Amino acid sequence: MGALLQRRSEVQVAYMGDFTDADERRVVSEGRAAVLSLPPISSCPRPQVTWFRDGHKIIPSSRIAITLENQLVILAAAASDAGAYYVQAVNERNGENKTSPPVHLSIARDTGMPEAVAPVIVVPPSNRSVVAGSSETTLECIANARPAEELSVTWKRNGVRVTTGLHGFGRRLTISNPTSSDTGVYICEAALPGSAFEPARARAFLSIIEPPYFIAEPKSRILAEVEENVDIVCEAMGVPPPALQWFKDAISINKLQNPRYQVLAGGGLRVRQLRPEDSGIFQCLASNAGGEVQTHTYLDVTNVAPAFTQLPVDTTVTDGTTAVLRCEVSGAPRPAIVWSRGSHILASGSVRIPRFMLLESGGLQIAPVSIQDAGSYTCHAANSEGSLDASATLTVWNRTSIVTPPEDLVVIKGTTATLHCGATHDPRISLRYVWKKDNVVIAPSSSSRVVVEKDGSLLISQTWSGDIGDYTCGVISEGGNDSRTARLEVIELPHSPQNLVASLNPAHSHAVVLSWVRPFDGNSPVLYYIVELSENNSPWKVHLSDVGPEMTGVTVRGLTPARTYQFRVCAVNQVGKGQYSAETSRLMLPEEPPSAPPKNIVASGRTNQSIMVQWQPPPEPEHNGVLRGYILRYRLAGLPGEYQQRNISSPEVSYCLVTELIIWTQYEIQVAAYNGAGLGVFSRAVTEYTLQGVPTAPPQNVQVEAVNSTTIQFLWNPPPQQFINGINQGYKLLAWPDDVPEAVTVVTIAPDFHGVHHGYITNLKKFTAYFTSVLCFTTPGDGPPSTPQLIRTHEDKPGAVGHLSFTEILDTSLKVSWQEPLEKNGIITGYQVSWEVYGQSTSRLTLTLNSSTHEYKIQGLSSLTTYTIDVAAVTAAGAGVPTSSTISSGVPPELPGAPSNLVISNISPRSATLQFRPGYDGKTAISRWIVQGQVGAIGDEEEWVTLCEEENEPDAQMLEIPDLTPYTHYRFRMRQANVVGAGPFSQSSRVIQTLQAPPDVAPTSITVRTASETSLRLRWVPLPDSQYNGNPESVGYRIKYWCPDLPSAVLTQVISDRLEREFTVEGLEEWTEYELQMQAFNAIGAGPWSAAVRGRTRESVPSAAPENVSAEAVSSTQILLTWASVPEPDQNGLILGYKILFRAKDLDPEPRSHVVRGNHTQSALLAGLGKFVLYELQVLAFTRIGNGVPSVPPILERTKDDAPGPPVRLVFPEVRLTSVRIVWQPPEEPNGIILGYQIAYRLASSSPNTFTTVEVGATVRQFTATELAPESAYVFRLSAKTRQGWGEPLEATVITTEKRERPAPPRELQVPQADVTARSLCLRWVPGSDGASPIRYFTLQLRELPRGQWQTYSSSISHEATACVVERLRPFTSYKLRLKATNDIGDSDFSAETEAVTTLQDVPGEPPRSVSVTPRTTSSVLIQWQPPRDESLNGLLQGYRIYYRELEYEAAPATESKTLKTPSALRAELTAQSSFKTVNSSSTETTYELTHLKKYRRYEVVLTAYNVIGEGPASAPVEVFVGEAAPAQAPQRVHVNPLTASQLEVAWEPPPPESQNGIIQGYKIYYWEADSQNDTEKMRVLFLPETTAKLKNLTSHTKYLVSISAFNAAGDGPRSEPQPGCTHQAAPGTPSFLAFSEITSTTLNVSWGEPVAANGVLQGYRVVYEPLAPVQGVSKVVTVDVKGNWPRWLKVRDLTKGVTYFFRVQARTIAYGPELQANVTAGPAEGSPGSPRDVSVTKSTSELTLHWTEGRAGRTPTTGYVIEARPSDEGLWDMFAKDIPRGATAYTVSLDQLRQGVTYEFRVVAVNQAGYGEPSSPSAAVSAQVETPFYEQWWFLLVMALSSLLVILLVVFSLLLHGQSKKYRNCGTGKSISNTEESVTLDNGGFAALELNSRHLNVKNTFSKKNGTRSPPRPSPGGLHYSDEDLCNKYNGAALTESGALQEKPGDATESEVTDSESEDAPPQHSFVNHYLSDPTYYNSWKRRAGTAPHRYEAVAGAEAGPAPRAVVTTQSAVFAPAARGARTPLTGFSSFV
Repeated sequence: MGALLQRRSEVQVAYMGDFTDADERRVVSEGRAAVLSLPPISSCPRPQVTWFRDGHKIIPSSRIAITLENQLVILAAAASDAGAYYVQAVNERNGENKTSPPVHLSIARDTGMPEAVAPVIVVPPSNRSVVAGSSETTLECIANARPAEELSVTWKRNGVRVTTGLHGFGRRLTISNPTSSDTGVYICEAALPGSAFEPARARAFLSIIEPPYFIAEPKSRILAEVEENVDIVCEAMGVPPPALQWFKDAISINKLQNPRYQVLAGGGLRVRQLRPEDSGIFQCLASNAGGEVQTHTYLDVTNVAPAFTQLPVDTTVTDGTTAVLRCEVSGAPRPAIVWSRGSHILASGSVRIPRFMLLESGGLQIAPVSIQDAGSYTCHAANSEGSLDASATLTVWNRTSIVTPPEDLVVIKGTTATLHCGATHDPRISLRYVWKKDNVVIAPSSSSRVVVEKDGSLLISQTWSGDIGDYTCGVISEGGNDSRTARLEVIELPHSPQNLVASLNPAHSHAVVLSWVRPFDGNSPVLYYIVELSENNSPWKVHLSDVGPEMTGVTVRGLTPARTYQFRVCAVNQVGKGQYSAETSRLMLPEEPPSAPPKNIVASGRTNQSIMVQWQPPPEPEHNGVLRGYILRYRLAGLPGEYQQRNISSPEVSYCLVTELIIWTQYEIQVAAYNGAGLGVFSRAVTEYTLQGVPTAPPQNVQVEAVNSTTIQFLWNPPPQQFINGINQGYKLLAWPDDVPEAVTVVTIAPDFHGVHHGYITNLKKFTAYFTSVLCFTTPGDGPPSTPQLIRTHEDKPGAVGHLSFTEILDTSLKVSWQEPLEKNGIITGYQVSWEVYGQSTSRLTLTLNSSTHEYKIQGLSSLTTYTIDVAAVTAAGAGVPTSSTISSGVPPELPGAPSNLVISNISPRSATLQFRPGYDGKTAISRWIVQGQVGAIGDEEEWVTLCEEENEPDAQMLEIPDLTPYTHYRFRMRQANVVGAGPFSQSSRVIQTLQAPPDVAPTSITVRTASETSLRLRWVPLPDSQYNGNPESVGYRIKYWCPDLPSAVLTQVISDRLEREFTVEGLEEWTEYELQMQAFNAIGAGPWSAAVRGRTRESVPSAAPENVSAEAVSSTQILLTWASVPEPDQNGLILGYKILFRAKDLDPEPRSHVVRGNHTQSALLAGLGKFVLYELQVLAFTRIGNGVPSVPPILERTKDDAPGPPVRLVFPEVRLTSVRIVWQPPEEPNGIILGYQIAYRLASSSPNTFTTVEVGATVRQFTATELAPESAYVFRLSAKTRQGWGEPLEATVITTEKRERPAPPRELQVPQADVTARSLCLRWVPGSDGASPIRYFTLQLRELPRGQWQTYSSSISHEATACVVERLRPFTSYKLRLKATNDIGDSDFSAETEAVTTLQDVPGEPPRSVSVTPRTTSSVLIQWQPPRDESLNGLLQGYRIYYRELEYEAAPATESKTLKTPSALRAELTAQSSFKTVNSSSTETTYELTHLKKYRRYEVVLTAYNVIGEGPASAPVEVFVGEAAPAQAPQRVHVNPLTASQLEVAWEPPPPESQNGIIQGYKIYYWEADSQNDTEKMRVLFLPETTAKLKNLTSHTKYLVSISAFNAAGDGPRSEPQPGCTHQAAPGTPSFLAFSEITSTTLNVSWGEPVAANGVLQGYRVVYEPLAPVQGVSKVVTVDVKGNWPRWLKVRDLTKGVTYFFRVQARTIAYGPELQANVTAGPAEGSPGSPRDVSVTKSTSELTLHWTEGRAGRTPTTGYVIEARPSDEGLWDMFAKDIPRGATAYTVSLDQLRQGVTYEFRVVAVNQAGYGEPSSPSAAVSAQVETPFYEQWWFLLVMALSSLLVILLVVFSLLLHGQSKKYRNCGTGKSISNTEESVTLDNGGFAALELNSRHLNVKNTFSKKNGTRSPPRPSPGGLHYSDEDLCNKYNGAALTESGALQEKPGDATESEVTDSESEDAPPQHSFVNHYLSDPTYYNSWKRRAGTAPHRYEAVAGAEAGPAPRAVVTTQSAVFAPAARGARTPLTGFSSFV
């Protein structure tokens, strides 16, 4: 047929070359771009490249870019960019990666380079061509500028900016799915915004390539004859235009070079002069850069029949090779060859199956051949002229190949090496394995060490160095040969280094030089050496852990002088650590002076002549010998003087008090340690002052001078500086009166260091002799005063004379008298009396009298004239202040009148201005004004107090009232006084309240007590109300506290409760002293701080673990732990020692502990540990309080390995006559990694040294010994091996026999009582028969009584043992034990159980729990606790012991500094110095009272539990302060009385005096609602010991319980028994809900819920409803009062269709509460059904039947019907029947259910889920009259009446007489019934006209039990009257009360609609009539006059609960109320009998 060239396929072979080795160096100027190209490397595919710099991967950023060509570009290069850059290239196909040589980049600094560099494009974009439809193409543009961060890169295409596809900081533009529209010029622009540089630009062109496609193709077959010419057409298009190529039978015509083949200009091919060989496939191929397409045709030229030129022959091949079956055929056209196998075609020109290929020659090639390919194959050749066949057979053998080749192996010496060699082969052939070692064939000899297994594996046991080599496995067979080679290496531990020598290093005194000979490395290179040393015989520890393998010597540095050292070295290779070398001889380093100074030197001045210096020793490694002591030297700081020295000859002393120093002088101090080698280095100098002293000399040259009558001036010079002895803080000027030396006036003057000092003392007494002096003071105190000097203040004018009065008043004379002034201010020389006519100064006369005259008679006065008289005292300084008064001659003075018109203004916190109108002056001048006030409590009975007085202001009309209390109510009054006396008081002023101010004082009596380890309890006396100075609600307290000894911040706490009197400050540091202060505050500000008090928190357990915990295994059973101390802030007390917690990880369930006493030892050696066991270790510190936190995370350390213990459970499960199989388990104590086992055995009768020995691997657990002698005893010895060698062997004997059986159980089990302890016992037994097989081991089980399960204690007890010690038992616990034996056959039965064995008692394992100590009285405390847990009692608890002691450091006052003594931590120490109490009681005793303790002392208490064995551990210490105790009893005789609805008054008596335990400071009143204490309990505090209080803001009508406790400074006493009290009632809350149901067009049911807050007994409800808008011009309000709390619903019957009504409901107790409101709209509801049609009524003799037809359906299907009826005597529609099924169209009712003589109208209403629909049209009126029987005919009745007339008259007469007395009594069983009236006023300008038509009906048992109201078409005024008889007859004596009124209200009403309200209860049974009650029927006649305005009417009705249904009747409505509580009540709104 021909050949066809398929589409080109690309085959890539992944490879990767190498980078060139040459380093590259690049230099770039600073600020320029550095472009580093990828070093050349050949790779397919292109490698993935990652750039690195100095080992760090480079991430592209704003300054670093990696181009598409993997160039690294560094923009704005800086000096920091210099370095070595290299590339790591990875070939993703084959995984190869290569690293390039580094490119060294250097940055050249150009000093002339500007800070800013213009943009330059470093990597421009390149032109791109992309095939249309490809996913994306990317353009790249990288620019440089400085600063690079501000560089902006933008792109444009054809001048338009591109915003999408940008990434890589704008450097790359990616065009997704490019099309021809994306072709164009792309410009990259780089700019520096804000700079003057021109942007840099670069451009690239993007073109789109379109793949080729044909526009003309040849036919698929062209037929032609020989010698013809044929044109084959072929034309193609594409961008760029494609090139065409022609092929014939897949060979290019260019290669054929046939001149008859010509390619035409259009692309076609012309074949001229056809020949038969031209037949074939001609193929046209069009290609361009976008791809290629091809088309072909078959040219058929001639026809020749096929013929074989070579037939196929039978062939045999091997599986996996290539088979070729030849078949060559000739013919034209060329025959088509088809190869087939059976009916399946395998290969042909059109069929290609994998592995089967039709060769060009016609043969079949099968590659690779498989077994399934064997069989017969047929070659079929055919063309158009004929066909022929030939066959051949193919035979296939399985190929022999190695499928599991041996692998390189490294094994440890002595173990077994296995080299696998698995091969597959054809079963028809045989194969042979040949192993070679180093190309030498291995011939397995009789030795079993080298074995070739059947599967070809080579096993070499007990490998050694001779087994090292290359091993080749060869497989030889007819199916092929194969071989594989692997390397075997045998390695072992390195040998120990030899000739280890240690010598001192002469150049370094702290170093030793080690040298050794390199050891054999065990065929594994030495990785490193380990150097260990032992210091002073301490355990070995690693000093150098990584000495290089090339080293044969090392210098060991960092050693300590004066210590001995030994060294050893070991080598480490891949196998592990080899043996240590021999230890060096012990080498001692020479002693040296200490190399470090003492540390933490602290100096503090103790006195003014001494300094205390403290230090800590130098670090122990720096001692360089044994410390002998310390040298302390000191000298004056800053001076060149000589050092003074002190020798502290004991190294244990770390302090020195340096005495005899100079006062207030700075010293520099140094300390050095010394040892036998000399003095070490001195510490850094510390400086410290001696404390200041007081000055020792007074000020000099003191001069004193009186300046005036009240001031003295001082002049002085300071004392000499050397006598000040400190910092001069200033001077004190002293002055004291000569006659009162204790009244010293002190003025402090700050020091002035310039010139003469001066100062003044002012405000002295006038003309008084003073002693004066001056002193200088420093911080410690005052120096000596100067010599006192006596000086007198100057004389001054005297004060006013006293008690001016007038007597003997005549027309022309009067006598004036006075007393000498109180303030003489000098020597009184006389008095000056002046008088003048009032207001006429020209008439003034003055007379001077001597000093002894105190009265004078003034004469010559004019009668009835007013004079002003002045009297003044006179001294040498002049006349004093005159005392003046006016008086009329001849008119004696009188008492003044009262001031008036008091006005208060200018109110401030502490003052107010009082303005007034003076009263009558009493005919003389007013000499004094007196102001009084009521303070706080204002009232007629309250006390008035004098607030201020003002003198010598006779004409005053305004006074300033000072010294008021802030935020206090005041009321003022005043009076005036003259020479006669004080007048009456004025009227009271208005009440004012002063403004608020901050509190003036701090809380008092502040005490602080320790509350816990982290808290202090502060107590104080709160401010009284009078000192709040503000709103009490804003008053609170602020606590400030700080630690004075630490640089800590000041913290504050705010208490907002003004009544609080104690507070616990939490979150403090343990065991720390604090200072605390308090202040009060209000809304205005804070008051002063109180004096500071001090308190210390309690000692606690450490809050942190020791630091730097490390562990090191020093041997197989020892671990050395070291640690550092707990940080100082976390010690929380005195560290008494440390505990080490350790447990074997995954083995021990609980840790064990090791105690290190004392806080100086910070290391411990744990011994007796398990060998090669991983331990978990933690360290904690403890104080006397208890254990601190353990260190975390736990340190993990494994003890060193050792030789293992013996294997266990050795048995011989298979014993034959000549062989035995031995089975064992690993040692229980492996003590390391088990490397293997050794089995040795011999005849028991042979020599002990003739063992046959076999070693097996570590995983082997069994071994079979063969070739043994039958019926012989053999001794087997089994041992395990670790790195440390072979362990102890386990030996057992076995007899080679087959006659064995299981052993008998052990017998005679006994536990001797002498061997029983508290936690262990010893079990003894006699072994049973061994069953002819030696016993291998015993298994012991035990069970804890009474209900424990059997537990295996040990299953590896030695077969030789007859006793076993059982440990880890619980004390005082009963056990039973049993035992079984095991031999090679199996286990015996368990032995008989032992008798119950009880372990002995032990001391209790834990202390009592929950210990609390509280003060009971002022000298006793109550101790309470919980017993220890039962499982820790360890015996019978006999009682408890209480240890207590006084803590001495609490004896000092809280404010004093005190030195704390170290508290004792152990009970033994406590007992010696403490009182001791033992409480011998049963274990149920958990309280005890300690008495006769000292007051005001702190005690510490611990408890222990004890039994007959002894005491258990002590509880944690509990501290308590004794001396303060809360009251022991509650207040007595508590009474609670109600005051109002929200107030209760509480009164009580104090607790009995003997139980008060101090002064009662106040009371706490607890009160709560009786039913909910937890939610409502409140507390009120009274700080005054009052015994009455008022509780306010309570809930109305609520029962409260009140309890009272008294409190004192120690706390609260017990509460009294709760006493009840109930507040008065109040108005209720709103009803809980308001709901509506059964809403038709005229009726509805309304219901409501009981108020949540009833606030009393509910008396009833009021329901009010009205339309939202007037109905026919009338807006009527209906009010219904329902009495009682049940039921809570009404039925309203007078609604108007579609009208919205506004309902309001309110409840009533003693008054009405708030309303609950809701709106509702009368039906029909939206979506409800339409009205039924064709309503008709048919009547029979006894019943009525109502018929109708279903109306229009609503939104949802109709669910039923209801029937409404309207009786003629009522006029209102009401529900007659309901719940009628939806399918019904008729309803029947008995006439007995209707009222006789009344006509009825009926209508039908359909119902669905939306509600009640539109009612139907009313039916025709139907009478309820029943046909009367004969005995009811008139003639029969007449006969009966006449015949019975006489009897009836007699009966009636008697009944009337009796009925008058019973009438109202019968009705009185209910409530009184009031008439309902309705009044309407019309707007005709006149009076309302009211008509009332009333009728009375005698109603029988018919349709009568409903209220009804008929309204005429137009409303008219009317009223209602009905009789008691009517009610009594119809209600049968039911108790009723109904009242209603219709009142007029203004409104827009023009008409009135029918209103009817009803409330129903459960109906009686049997008849329709029982569902209704009827009221008297009434008619209303409304008259309306012309011109009336609209009015609004309000109907009011009331109902009260009673025992039966009852009605409330109004003229427009009837409202039914249900029966009383207890009757069966229907659902809300129920009104049907159905």
